[in-house]
Order: sequence, then structure tokens, then C-alpha cells
Amino acid sequence: MANSTFNAPRGKKIRVLIVDDSAAVRQCLSEIIASDPGLEVMATAQDPYVAAERIRNEVPDVIFLDIQMPRMDGLTFLRKIIAQRPIPVVICSTLTEEGSAAFLQALEAGAVDVVTKPRVDTAHALKESRTRICDVARAAAQARVRQRRQAGAPVKVEAKLTADAILPSGGFRQGATAVTNTIVCIGASTGGTEALREVLTVLPPDCPGIAVVQHMPEKFTTAFARRLDSICAVSVKEAETGDMIVPGQVLIAPGNQHMLIERVGSSFRTVIRGGPQVSRHRPSVDVLFRSAAQRVGPNAVGIILTGMGDDGANGLLEMKNAGALTVAQDEESCVVFGMPKEAIDRGAADRILPLHRIPDVIKGAAGRRPARAS
Repeated sequence: MANSTFNAPRGKKIRVLIVDDSAAVRQCLSEIIASDPGLEVMATAQDPYVAAERIRNEVPDVIFLDIQMPRMDGLTFLRKIIAQRPIPVVICSTLTEEGSAAFLQALEAGAVDVVTKPRVDTAHALKESRTRICDVARAAAQARVRQRRQAGAPVKVEAKLTADAILPSGGFRQGATAVTNTIVCIGASTGGTEALREVLTVLPPDCPGIAVVQHMPEKFTTAFARRLDSICAVSVKEAETGDMIVPGQVLIAPGNQHMLIERVGSSFRTVIRGGPQVSRHRPSVDVLFRSAAQRVGPNAVGIILTGMGDDGANGLLEMKNAGALTVAQDEESCVVFGMPKEAIDRGAADRILPLHRIPDVIKGAAGRRPARAS
């Protein structure tokens, strides 16, 4: 977990420094951030050297940082910042395979999250970009400070869709054929990439099948899955429709697509589907968890990890009501205690555990005796 050593003045807006060599991107990001009453643009910089001068004059709450820039690349600058000052850094990158590889290095170096550069091709795309960028800015400002919600700026709340937009509500649907395997479903957001790495790298190759929703842009999930696959004993891949959820297999929901679980006889497979954002996200944890509640029921385990907001809280409660074992990461080990807190407050978590104990839950899930669905 990142050190909780960075604070902004109480009651002030979250101040953002934008570092990008493109004047057009700096302007677009500035307009998006200025549109949120809880955020403000402290300054902009066309490269890390100018950014360093800005920081000497005033320390921002959050830095939005491009990777590819002249004179000094963003990854080098990130490492210098992390070593010198505990300022939350968000990588703002383009949708490329090269960019996604650099993004993974940035997360390992200490960046708290990643967003894609704003899309302005349609009004709908711009609205989704604005929502994502402003949400990430607020999450990043909280990532190194506990109780930041009470001390920080007011949050602008926009209407959001529930999982009803993708999958109608309903209880567990018992199949005619007995289920043979337990399915583990995991949801995470800010800080989740490193949390997932810690969990998945210690799992044995015969652990239960796992379906994961990590809030992440499209294309980046491909690189993320490949990276995990290279360092884990389990097999990890970006999910496709029809992938079977089997022991030793971890399936990561593709960015910008929802992932659901479908029952096939005594087994389960993934379904990848488009649609609107749910709980302000696509993929949405609530969508995955609801499908698990309906299709897997008491043979499922639901785990919600670090992240801002409440995506997954309602879905975890649905899983619990369907007889699944449900787990929330504890506050001490979270980068942002948002999603787990919401789940706990709603009574959705059977257990509240530190991150290092969650792998044991997954290992033990294969032999668990399912509870009776209510």
C-alpha cells in the first residue's frame, strides 16, 4: 500500500498538474478538470523539466502524466517524483500496445491509476471521458490520504445506471445438473492492479477458476493479462465470449466491455457484452457479481478489493443473498477504501480481511461446502 503522507489543505479543491507535450491534450484535459467543481488545474507543463519547475513553486494534489514526451520520458519522471515527493500520479496515455506496456511499468513504479487521453469524436465519448478523468482525479487524491473524503473537496455526483441496464434482477436459478466447480469472482479499481498481482502470484495452478473485473481502459487489459500470465502459476488471459471458467484459469474482463457468467450444464463460461456504463464503469463489477449470483449462486465466492466508489457493493450483496461466500478487503491494506467500505456498510461481506489473507480464501474455496441460498 502507498504511504499515507500526502495531504491537501482542508476544504480546498483538488489541484491537478497536467504534463503532456501536446497543447491540444493539455487544453482538453484542462477544460474537463475545470468542469468539476471539486477540481482545479493548478498548472500545465509541456515536459517534465517544466513540470519540475511548477512543482518547486507549488505542490499539486495529483499529477496527470503522459508517457512519451521530449527531453525526458514520463516513466523516468514518475520514478523521480515517487522517490522525492509522495504525489499521486495518474498516467494519461493513448490506446496502443506500446502505451499499455509502458503503463504496466508505470503502475509497478508507483502510479496510482491510468486513463486514456480524452475522446472528443462524439458527445457521448466526451461525456464518458470526462466522467472517467474526474473520477480518477478524485480517487488519486484519496489514494495516499485516509479519510480524504471528509477532508477534501465536495464530489459532484452524476446519475448512474445499475446492473439492471445489462441484466435484470432476480435470484439464483438452480440448474438441473449439479455444479462440479467453485467459481471465484473478484472486483477492483484504484490500486487493484497491484492488489491483484499480490493475490494471483501466490495461487497454485489448481486453484478454482477466477473471473476478474478491474476498472481499466480497453487494450490495457490485454497487456495486464499477459503480464500476470508471465508471473503467475495460474493461467491468465483477457476473457472472450465462450471461455470456460475452469480450475487454474483466471479471466480478466476486457476494457470497455461488460463480463457476465453463463451456465452450461455443470460448468460455467464467460459472456462479453457491450452496453452502457453501470455504476459509472464498463466493465462493471456489479454486472459480473449479479450474473454470478444468478447463475452460480452458492457455488461462488465474491471478493471486492481496493477502489473508489460503490461499484460491486450491490452485486456482492446479491451474491451473499444467493448463498455465496463474500469477502471485502480491509481498510488498512486498501489504497482507496471506497468499494470495500460500501460493500461492508450494506452488509454484503461475510468476511473483512487484509489483502495477504485473501489468497487463502481462494485456495480453500475448492473444498468449501456451499451455503444454502436464501
